[in-house]
Amino acid sequence: MDSFWNSLYYGLHHTDWQTMLNWGWYIFLIDIPRFLILEIVVLFAHFRNRYFNHDHWKDARKKLWQEQPLITVLVPGHNEGKHLHKMVVSMKKQTYKNIEIVVVDDGSTDQTPIIGSSFEKQGLITRFLRNNIRGGKASAANLGLKYSKGKYIVHIDADSSLAADAIERSLIPFYMYKDVGGVGGNLMVRNDGDSLTSSMQYLEYQQSISISRIVLSQIGIYKIISGAFGVFPRKILERVGGWDVGPGLDGDLTVKIRKIGYNIKFEDQAVCNTHVPVEWGKLAKQRLRWSRSLIRFRLRKHRDIWIPNKNFRFSNFFSFFENVFFGLVLDITWMFYMLRIIIEYPEFLIFWLPVKYLLYLLLYFMQFLTCLMIVKNKKKFISKIIYVPLYPFYMGYFMRIVRTIAYFDEIFFYDSYKDPWNPKKTSMKADEFGA
Repeated sequence: MDSFWNSLYYGLHHTDWQTMLNWGWYIFLIDIPRFLILEIVVLFAHFRNRYFNHDHWKDARKKLWQEQPLITVLVPGHNEGKHLHKMVVSMKKQTYKNIEIVVVDDGSTDQTPIIGSSFEKQGLITRFLRNNIRGGKASAANLGLKYSKGKYIVHIDADSSLAADAIERSLIPFYMYKDVGGVGGNLMVRNDGDSLTSSMQYLEYQQSISISRIVLSQIGIYKIISGAFGVFPRKILERVGGWDVGPGLDGDLTVKIRKIGYNIKFEDQAVCNTHVPVEWGKLAKQRLRWSRSLIRFRLRKHRDIWIPNKNFRFSNFFSFFENVFFGLVLDITWMFYMLRIIIEYPEFLIFWLPVKYLLYLLLYFMQFLTCLMIVKNKKKFISKIIYVPLYPFYMGYFMRIVRTIAYFDEIFFYDSYKDPWNPKKTSMKADEFGA
């Protein structure tokens, strides 16, 4: 710790502010405006609108209850038998009752077939379907869609459990706004106490995912309805052909819906508790898979989003731009930026690394306080404050390195088609047809 403060003291006496601004301009011109100032302003606007439109939300809820459409809860999964009971229990507690539960087993080798069949016989779920040969999550989801009857499809992961009012709250935006093609639920980490890895993800889901999606939805460029909890009108899913082969199939589906002219909303009050990896290696593998989809879908499959034509929409363009710029462009820029410092001005690192850490620590503490104002379980959230000093390392180095590796893997080696998360034969067909 003494060396940290000695480095800081040395730097303050041997580095002028012009040099610091020359090397750290992106913090003041990009990160702080985007990830603090913009978020605070948009969050204020979001909750102000909620307050002044309270009567409209009540009217939308009233319309939902007057119609009471049948809702299909679609649960595709592979080797998820151990999670099904908790999911079913959360369904039975829902305030909205007119639901059917369709579980699709994608060629599992665990006890899922036995558990799923038993739940169907007991009436705990409506229908249990099984692919004897694994076809991938998209295949399982599309099979479930074929046999579902609901007007709206609630797609959740088997390892997810919903808050008691989650389905009800996720349906209201369809009655509140026009041309809504999908609503994303708010994800919370359920197993945050299992390890340091899951605790850091708890902070990430609160600060970098939930808040970010409120902001993106508010400004009309929300781009990924998570596969863990999303709601879609059945007619829209059928129109776009359901789910295509993943990984990244949730973001791909969201883009397909946006491209036919529908809006995507995020409902922060509809809460889904989900299970996250508890080991760093498994987390890295998951995020490699997630990050490759940026290249596969935003720069390849849906590259027409960038081209002005009769179907061009600025909201779709800026949705992609925000994702690619703050993900791909800045991450690769950061890598060359660090190499340049090491080559041209290595002694500057003695000062700059601790200063940069303190700047980001301040930024994340401000984000933490922002989250604290809106998070429901404030006591639990405050207990995680001890992990905030680790957050600059987690987001600034671990996550950034994983994402950058994923981008290069996908750009040069098309690694998303080799990911064992999807069956090899399915990925080969997707590669053949450019999906």
